[in-house]
Amino acid sequence: MGAETDPGVPPAAAWRKVLYEQQPFPDNYVDRRFLEELRRNEGLRRHRLGALVRGAAAVAQQLACVALFLALWVYMERGALSPLTLLGAGLVCVLLGYALYEALAPAGGGGRGRTRWADLQSAAIFLAFTFGFSPVLKTLTESVSTDTVLATAALMLLAHLLSFPYAAPSPPGSLSLNAALFASVCLASRLPGALHAFAMLTAALLVFALWPCLLRRLRDTAPRGHPWVAALVCVGGVAAVGSLWPVAALLLALLLLSLALLCPLLLLWLQRHKDNIHGPWDEAEIREDLSHFLQ
Repeated sequence: MGAETDPGVPPAAAWRKVLYEQQPFPDNYVDRRFLEELRRNEGLRRHRLGALVRGAAAVAQQLACVALFLALWVYMERGALSPLTLLGAGLVCVLLGYALYEALAPAGGGGRGRTRWADLQSAAIFLAFTFGFSPVLKTLTESVSTDTVLATAALMLLAHLLSFPYAAPSPPGSLSLNAALFASVCLASRLPGALHAFAMLTAALLVFALWPCLLRRLRDTAPRGHPWVAALVCVGGVAAVGSLWPVAALLLALLLLSLALLCPLLLLWLQRHKDNIHGPWDEAEIREDLSHFLQ
């Protein structure tokens, strides 16, 4: 910027911030009034550690859900978990989760829009179609190498994590849910039998479709209990992975702790160094109502 005074400028001349008028000042001249409109960190949102931890917990628990699902698949692929056991455990989880979902419903049943009979019909139709197409799904990728199938499943699970609507997990986003189900189909096609594939797809529906709905209801009606549930899911995911690969469980635990605690603390620390400036050098904003010109 130019100096505030210049030897060749008459003292009585007043500088004006205009471009359409010839003034006896250099092009880079400004006076002290130029910085009077300086504004720092305008509209800055101050974050709190508790809110950041709750938001990060949603990301950590979804990552733990993916880890838990992969652990179930490995158990079934190795023959350590029978499909009937998984189906029985899934049935118990569905009944308990549905009862909790109904218990946490808002007073008066506002926003539900469905009856229990309709929910039962939807579940029966899904189970019937999945069971009927399980032999087809089992042989769907027989001509594809296992390495390609596993790599595709990994990419789809990554797409699920990246596109998951963490701010509003109910209902899950179409891209996120479709990516998770496609990965489930790829993994289920490498299991020993059709019943294994049916059990794996049923578990995928519970983890990736029904669980987010229950989590959203819990977060809306009992916000204080939501972080504890997320922590419980994270512990379950780490324990499931630890029963297979202890080193991987340790890395997963460090990753979840970093997401839930380290990243919020880092964001708070970086926020103290935030320094955005706004002033007369910004682009001009038209604040008048120009609707009469557009008609």
